[in-house]
Amino acid sequence: MNLRILNKDSQEFIDGHLNTMVSALALQGSKIQDVDIKELIEQIESKLKSKNKLPTWFKSAAIYYPNKLNIEQTSSESTAQYKTSLIEGDTIIDLTGGFGVDCFYFAKRFESVFHCEINEDLSKMAAYNFRTLETNNIETIPEDGLHYLKSQNKSFDWIYVDPSRRHDSKGKVVFLKDCLPNIPQHLELLFQHSKNILIKTSPLLDLTVGINELNNVKEIHIVALDNEVKELLWILEKNYSDDILVKSINIRSDNNQYFTFYFNEESDANIEFSPPLAYLYEPNAAILKAGAFNSVAKKLQLSKLHKHSHLYTSDALIEFPGRRFQVLKSLHYHKKTLKQIGISKANITTRNFPETVQQLRKKHNIKDGGDHYLFFTTDLYEQKIALICIKVE
Repeated sequence: MNLRILNKDSQEFIDGHLNTMVSALALQGSKIQDVDIKELIEQIESKLKSKNKLPTWFKSAAIYYPNKLNIEQTSSESTAQYKTSLIEGDTIIDLTGGFGVDCFYFAKRFESVFHCEINEDLSKMAAYNFRTLETNNIETIPEDGLHYLKSQNKSFDWIYVDPSRRHDSKGKVVFLKDCLPNIPQHLELLFQHSKNILIKTSPLLDLTVGINELNNVKEIHIVALDNEVKELLWILEKNYSDDILVKSINIRSDNNQYFTFYFNEESDANIEFSPPLAYLYEPNAAILKAGAFNSVAKKLQLSKLHKHSHLYTSDALIEFPGRRFQVLKSLHYHKKTLKQIGISKANITTRNFPETVQQLRKKHNIKDGGDHYLFFTTDLYEQKIALICIKVE
């Protein structure tokens, strides 16, 4: 950590070159004493990546940024705020503190926050930034979180951990046992220090796999941002053994979309199937990741087009956690029928269909965009169909 990065001339250079090509900066070199141009470029790149993801940091003066990979891996402010809304208490320890975005928001609901980070430079950056952001109830500990926990006799209201999805020998991994730290292996240790554990994992982790690897899972939260799943949150409670509550949220600028069900409800849900009716519904990404394919139909009293299509329909328009469409026409799929309709520009989606969007565009000469939405799917009679729709706002 080069403190000269925080000098007035360094900060003016960073802010004055946020829109300058990095290649041009690399060629011109640095005119600031004891600050390499590579260090300045790293600050510029990371600050730019923080503009939308971490607006509080971006808008604050003299923030020290880590490399851009660390910014990419950290929680966004939106997802940090959501996870903080789930928990509260007097004390929480973050075993994998990183840049400290989650801890910054934990500090708003906890009396004392402990930020463990094995990378000493990153720990120093986080500590400095916490002071800059006038957050004074976070203790930064430049140490491996598990090692620190083993050395302590005290308990915490909550333990939070975000295991790394990269392993030194195995590369990118999706199983919890292959992440660092290995949470399944150390669960007993964690429960010795807290009754409540919050784990953030990659959206690539399969829910069933995660449930099988962990014990005492009470809740799973699937968190999407603008219809892109960003993280899975696992709430564990010591000795909990009942059904698991699954909550999906799609965070949007206008209004958030929520859907909640119990994990075992999905396999028990009896639903109806129907040909396309007046309205068509496409679940958001969080619901699809949650696997609530039957639960969403049962709870919202919708019919499904096909067991594997994951599209829903009704005669009356309802509120829905996803996109809603009015069905203009339903056609048996073949090239001549589409030609007769005369649509040359449309938004295309496929669900349970043998051809890709790219193949369909090329085959039928349909450009992207416009007001029409074409859904290519399979109906309950195993027939390939095309639905011509318009979006309902």
